[in-house]
Amino acid sequence: MFEDLPTVPTSQELLDKAFRRAAKAGLTPGKDEIVILTAGNILSDNLSNLVRSFPSLENLPPFYREIADIAVNIDDMRISLSRLSWASKQVRRITREYKGNLKRGGETSINKKAAFGRMSSVLRSIDKDLVFLGEARNKLRRIPFVDPELPTILIAGYPNVGKSSFIALITGARPEIASYPFTTKGVIVGHFLRGYQKYQVVDTPGLLDRPLSERNEIERQSIAALSHLQGVVLFIVDPAEHCGYPLESQMRLADDLKNQIALPMLVVANKSDLKELEGVPQMSTLSGEGVNAVLEMLVSMLEIKKSA
Repeated sequence: MFEDLPTVPTSQELLDKAFRRAAKAGLTPGKDEIVILTAGNILSDNLSNLVRSFPSLENLPPFYREIADIAVNIDDMRISLSRLSWASKQVRRITREYKGNLKRGGETSINKKAAFGRMSSVLRSIDKDLVFLGEARNKLRRIPFVDPELPTILIAGYPNVGKSSFIALITGARPEIASYPFTTKGVIVGHFLRGYQKYQVVDTPGLLDRPLSERNEIERQSIAALSHLQGVVLFIVDPAEHCGYPLESQMRLADDLKNQIALPMLVVANKSDLKELEGVPQMSTLSGEGVNAVLEMLVSMLEIKKSA
């Protein structure tokens, strides 16, 4: 969604580029009009191209709009982009004004110096916006591709209960790992096919493995964003408690998520070769026993959700 966002230069980098190119264009005597026109066009074009390179915030899918808002604050980004548009128009206006002065016989050196000074002033006024958009671009590019249209299985549970192992088993490939803008941990995304239908499996460590009372506002927003996915939740527990967390705490987390995410949830006990949990499906991601049966349950839940 955001991986093609270009690098955002600073105001000084833009000015250096524009004036360097303008100086080359003005090597021929009597070409001062071209010098001003070249510098103005480079600055205004680069600014307008930067604005167009960012996706339309209003047309983003709901999932990505919320994730982007969490990462960079969409309102702040919209303001900075509008200021770049303003600066582009100001530079064009200055270019036309001094080009006209030269045609009317204005003094060349004074007009060129004044034009460059005013262009520089406009660029300096948006320096903070360019820095902000550069930081926003870097954060947005780290958001992994999660297709909001694909049927999705969200993996939940405390750390070390077998979430990543489950994804590796059912996708048949090494999961893709990317860093999220709102957590220092990683997001694991995997895919598998059933006939012609592609399914998506997403594990978000740090978001779905902590009790509600321990989550900050950003984490709660993140969970709300995940609700936009067309999916179901697989909550994995470790009844043997080898994950380091009491079974009681694990089940309490499952109840928290049921209240937060309006998605169907399947609770499954992993490490069944060590200890079983009565009343819930069993599997072992170590031996693979029961994994396919759990996957079929999840696929059935997604089909029911789709037809509802």
